[in-house]
Amino acid sequence: MKNLIATAALLAGTALAAPGDDPYLWMEEIEGQKPLDWVKTHNRKTLNQLETDPAFGKLQKSLLSVYDSPARIPSVQKLGKFFYNFWQDAAHPKGVWRRTSLAEYRKDKPKWEAVLDLDALAKSEGENWVWHGFNCREPENDRCLISLSRGGSDAAVVREFDLASKSFVKDGFALPEAKSDTTWIDRDTLYIGTDFGKGSMTDSGYPRIIKRWKRGTPLTAAETVLEGQASDVSVSAAHHFSRGQHYLTLHRAVTFWESEEFLVTQGKQVKIEKPKDAQISFIGNQLILNVKSDYKAADRTYPAGSVLVIDFARYQAGERRFTALFEPTERTSLGGMTATRKHVLIEVLDNVKSRLYEWRLEKDQWWRRSVETPAFGNLEVHAVDTEASDDYLLTFSDFLTPTTLYLAQAGQDKREKLKQLPAFFDASPYEVAQYESTSKDGTRVPYFVIARKGIKLDGNNPTLLYGYGGFRVPQTPFYSATVGQAWLEKGGVYVLGNIRGGGEFGPRWHEAALKEKRQTAYNDFISIAEDLHKRGVSSPKKLGIMGGSNGGLLMGVMLTQRPDLFGAVVCQVPLLDMRRYHTLLAGASWMGEFGNPDKPEEWAYISKYSPYHNLKQDVKYPPTLFATSTKDDRVHPGHARKMAAKMLEMGQPVSYFENIEGGHGGAADNAQRALMNGVAYTYLWHQLNK
Repeated sequence: MKNLIATAALLAGTALAAPGDDPYLWMEEIEGQKPLDWVKTHNRKTLNQLETDPAFGKLQKSLLSVYDSPARIPSVQKLGKFFYNFWQDAAHPKGVWRRTSLAEYRKDKPKWEAVLDLDALAKSEGENWVWHGFNCREPENDRCLISLSRGGSDAAVVREFDLASKSFVKDGFALPEAKSDTTWIDRDTLYIGTDFGKGSMTDSGYPRIIKRWKRGTPLTAAETVLEGQASDVSVSAAHHFSRGQHYLTLHRAVTFWESEEFLVTQGKQVKIEKPKDAQISFIGNQLILNVKSDYKAADRTYPAGSVLVIDFARYQAGERRFTALFEPTERTSLGGMTATRKHVLIEVLDNVKSRLYEWRLEKDQWWRRSVETPAFGNLEVHAVDTEASDDYLLTFSDFLTPTTLYLAQAGQDKREKLKQLPAFFDASPYEVAQYESTSKDGTRVPYFVIARKGIKLDGNNPTLLYGYGGFRVPQTPFYSATVGQAWLEKGGVYVLGNIRGGGEFGPRWHEAALKEKRQTAYNDFISIAEDLHKRGVSSPKKLGIMGGSNGGLLMGVMLTQRPDLFGAVVCQVPLLDMRRYHTLLAGASWMGEFGNPDKPEEWAYISKYSPYHNLKQDVKYPPTLFATSTKDDRVHPGHARKMAAKMLEMGQPVSYFENIEGGHGGAADNAQRALMNGVAYTYLWHQLNK
């Protein structure tokens, strides 16, 4: 069969292309002078075109005022007695890590204590530091490992920080720039996964080896505790603290979706038997098993996407009688989960809208309660302090209601409003509707439409359709000042698609577009576009599309497969060369999602949609903006560079913009975010209103 598939691929003109067949291979040299000269030339062309419109500068300034606004909700995490927040604004463009008390946080204008000023640090050290987060020792929360990136890439340096003195620890733990994994064992011991030298990283560019590192010893003396294979995605460690229990585990990600787990106990590693695609976590003495495929245990079969709980000791002894905290239906899926001192909170997506339930264990019996919450929006919950209280933070947002943060307590519906965003745009003229299109195979595909009340369904509305469709990531309702100011207030219609490949309806919705079934996601997106035209919401000349990363691949496929449906495309930090994606930066980690193009039978289906390989000289493509970042060390900027260069040589209407900083998010600070979004939305508006 394999030979037949390979032969068919050859006859269809999809033979494996050698790198030498690619005339734009030189653009993959990320920091090469020739590629960067090309980038700077086209950046200037794009900005020159947009800057002729006064609305571009006005929008950029307006967005920056939103991103720098002191009225934004500072997201917090409790460490010890303080609530910590990382904040960027005009005074702190790189950002400041700060803390306050709950009493202060309740105030409209809390008093914050600066813990680490990144702008001052960058200036004193002559480095372009970008914040990449922290990992603090639990439950003491006295020392943290701070990650700092140069320019925004995923690779970061790691340095030990003392919270009491608010300073880096002299001669403390420190790692050079790499994609590292760090876990505290105790105050003087870490588990480390990093670049130890040749052969220590996987083909995906992540740690292949975990070592135990003692304070005061050189990194070269660290003892190996786990080794993965070069073909694995990564290995990592975790220390779980919950309700007086703690577990130290080692994790081997064999593929993006399959893994092995080992419990470290009494100096030995004991494998935790589980389905290869299941995820585990702990709550006290209970094991939480989130199964991603149908799972038969004891006398029951649990559907993919179920959340199961069992006493961990009994599980390790072989028992498999679970309590199901959540089982999906055709239109429901797990949205999220968090644990307080006595409860487990389960967020459920019901037809892409959130509901919340809480569970409590009493005398070996689990009890469920439905929590009264706002409807037709998206909920996110985070425990304040798992060990000390049943308090949790609840965030609610929808397309037209400014995001609101509440302090709630498990066991009751009463909650305290802590913060609410101001209305960055007047939402009163707009309304939200949810529709369904019918995909090629008959599947109903939901999507949201945000538009002015009473719009004429004459196909003449400038419409922006956004999509992603991959990696089990759902697209849920959200409040966006960017969309409001840059699109809705101008008279545009905004559409959010919930295509397969995402997680809107759990693992089955994702797996319906996995590997050889990838075209399913693209058919879903096409069906939404056609449904918008059929309803009269938009028309091909008035419909623009936007997406980034895997959504950038979606944009490239739409561009090459159905150019007749769209009037303009914005393709951000995209995957586009699907013949070489697995050889570029973190690309190898995604073969579990897309397949391996080195295998003829898998290239046979990948080649049918790979945008870079499906451009045709005799086709007129819609105007397209490619946007990426030089510092993106996850999705290689060469994808966007090569696609743009190839289309430009074909005489196609292409614009290009590459932010020199920013990483995979595209921007390192608020000014860059305002510029990148200003470029994207202004470009679309121009193209759809010619």
